[in-house]
Amino acid sequence: MMKITGAKVVIETLIQENVEVIFGYPGGAVLPIYDTLFKQNSIRHILVRQEGGAIHAAEGYARSTGKTGVVLVTSGPGATNVVTGLTDAMMDSIPIVCIT
Repeated sequence: MMKITGAKVVIETLIQENVEVIFGYPGGAVLPIYDTLFKQNSIRHILVRQEGGAIHAAEGYARSTGKTGVVLVTSGPGATNVVTGLTDAMMDSIPIVCIT
């Protein structure tokens, strides 16, 4: 029986959903996902300086491409830093997936 990690499930699911770009900022809670992300070549990662930048970049990506914007940030302050962008996307019906 082959063992598969939760991080691998996350990345493989994103690949199956044809996600091409993830915007994010690494942190403790999501490092296993980042480790798995960097072992594949299907999804491009855009490193930002702060989580708020990731959510707004993903929103701009979604607005300009019509594809779902995907964000990967850590828990705690990483999660709270995306609240404004998530609210903005929600109010304008912009498709965003935020993994934290």
